[in-house]
Amino acid sequence: MNEEAKRQERVREQEELSTEHRANLLHLTYLDTRGIEETLPLTSGLMTIDDMYQFKMVPLKPGSDSKPTIFAVTSSTPSSKIDELTKEYNDRAEAAQFVLISNFGYRAMMDRYNPPKETIYDDVTIAKEGDSVTLDVVSKAMDEVLPDDVLDYIVQQADKLGTSDIHFEAQRDNVRIRMRIDGTLHPVAVLTSEKYRVLMSIIASRSNISVADRSPQSGHILMDIPARGDKQEHVLNMRIETVPTNFGTDIVIRLFNFEADMLQLDVLGISDKEKTELQEIISHPRGMVMTVGPTGSGKSTTLYSILNALNDSSRKILTLEDPIEFSIPGVSQIPVNTDLGISFVDQLRAVLRLDPDVVMVGEIRDNDTAKTAIQASITGHLVLATFHANSAAAAFARMVDMIGTNPIFATAVRLVIGQRLVRRLDDSTKQEYEPDETTKNWIREVLAELPPGEPKPDLNNIKLYKPGKSDANPFGYDGRIVLMEQLIVTENIQAFLRGDITEINETEIEKVARGNGMVTMLQRGILQALAGKTTLEEVNRVL
Repeated sequence: MNEEAKRQERVREQEELSTEHRANLLHLTYLDTRGIEETLPLTSGLMTIDDMYQFKMVPLKPGSDSKPTIFAVTSSTPSSKIDELTKEYNDRAEAAQFVLISNFGYRAMMDRYNPPKETIYDDVTIAKEGDSVTLDVVSKAMDEVLPDDVLDYIVQQADKLGTSDIHFEAQRDNVRIRMRIDGTLHPVAVLTSEKYRVLMSIIASRSNISVADRSPQSGHILMDIPARGDKQEHVLNMRIETVPTNFGTDIVIRLFNFEADMLQLDVLGISDKEKTELQEIISHPRGMVMTVGPTGSGKSTTLYSILNALNDSSRKILTLEDPIEFSIPGVSQIPVNTDLGISFVDQLRAVLRLDPDVVMVGEIRDNDTAKTAIQASITGHLVLATFHANSAAAAFARMVDMIGTNPIFATAVRLVIGQRLVRRLDDSTKQEYEPDETTKNWIREVLAELPPGEPKPDLNNIKLYKPGKSDANPFGYDGRIVLMEQLIVTENIQAFLRGDITEINETEIEKVARGNGMVTMLQRGILQALAGKTTLEEVNRVL
C-alpha cells in the first residue's frame, strides 16, 4: 500500500469514528459501510437521484409487512427530511428506520446509484462587460454538467483561470457565479436554484458543514487537480465560507494555490534594496516581522516566502494558521480551531513551550495574542505575523495602542511590511499615453520626497500606460504585482514604543519612517505605473 493510500485509510478511519460518536449523540444506529458499500443491493423507486444529492441520504433496503424501510442518512441530512419521511411512512402504516453512515460511505453509495461518466465539458469563458451572450452560453454549459461533477468542474475551471475566490450569490430567481481574477470580480454564469441545491449538498458533504444550519459556517476542502497543459497535477486547498441571505445561502470558496518554486524572496517582485533589508532582519534570531494589509493583499505569500528562506535543518519552525494554506516540508504547521474552546493565545503559548526558533502567527487578533507574540520575540524567537491595517505606519500605531508604551517592548518589532496587489498590464497590448498637467504635477509632488539612493524617473517626460485588448486577453491585464512598503524599526521609531513621544499616530510614524528611507506603497505604485507595469487608475483603486 502506497503512502497516499495509507493516508486515505487513516482519514477514513477517523471519519468513521467521528460518525459513530455522532450517531450515539443523535440516538441513531451507526452503520460502517466499509466492506459492504460495493455489494449492497441498490434500491429503486424510493428516492430520486436529485433527492439523494439534495438531502445527503440513500435508501438501503425496502420494507415489507414486518420490516421497516431503511434509509442511510449523513450528518448533513436535514432533520426536517427525516421527520417528513417518518410521518409519511407512519401514515401508510409502514415504518422507516434511519442509520447514520459516514460521508465516505455516502459517496461510495452515490457512485453506484449515479456512476461517474467520462464526460468532456467545455471550458469556461469569462464574459466581457455587458456580454450577456457569453454569460448565457456558460450558464447553459454549467446546467448540463452532471450533478456529481459540478463542484469539480467549477473549481477546475477556476484554477485554470487563476481565480482566487469563487462567489455563489443567491438571488430571487437564480444563483450568480462570479470569480475573482487578478483581484477583480467577473460574472461567469448563473445557476438554477435546483442545481445550486445539489451543489450546496456536495460542498457541505466535502467541507463537513450542514446544509440545514442557517448560521454562518466555515469549512475546508482539499481537491486533487489533474494535470492540464503546462500545469502539473496538484492539490488545491480551499476555504469555504457560507452565510444566510434573504434569498438563500451565499457561499465563497477561497482557493489557496501556491507553487513551491514561487514562494521565494527573489520572485516577490520587490526591489533589491527592500530584499536586502528584509534578508538582514530575518537573519537575526529574535524579533518580530509583521505583514499588514487587507484580505487578498498577498500577506501569506510574503510570509511563506520568508519561511522558505529560513527553512533549513538548523531551525525549528512552527506555524499557527487558520487555515493552513500551503504545506511546507520541514515546517510544523498547526491548524487553529477556536471552535473547540481553545483561544488563539493559548495555542501560541503551547507552541512556545516546544522550543521553536521561528514562529509564524497567522494573524494577531487581540491584545493577549499581541503581547504574547511580543514577549516571544524578545526571548529568543523570530516571530512572523500578519495584522490587519491600512499601512505599515497604521499597523505600528495600532500595535502601540494594543500593547501600550513599554521600554522593554521597544526592541521587539523589527520590521512592518505594508502591501497591496495591483493588476499587471499585459505587455503585448498596453498602450502608452501622456497624462494631463494636473496628473503630472501630482506625480511630481508624491515622488518629490523619494529617499536618497532610490532611482528617480524622468519627471520632465512623464508617460503612463493603459490596458489594451485582444481576443486572447480582453481585459488587458496579466497577473498581479506587489506594492510593498517596509517600515524598519530604527531608534527613532522605537521612541514611539518607549513612550518618549507623546503624540502617537500613523501620520507622525510615517513621517519619521520616510525620513529613514521608507518608500511608501503609493510612491512604489506610481513608480510601477511610470515603468509601464500597471496603471495609475489601478494604483488609486487599490490604495
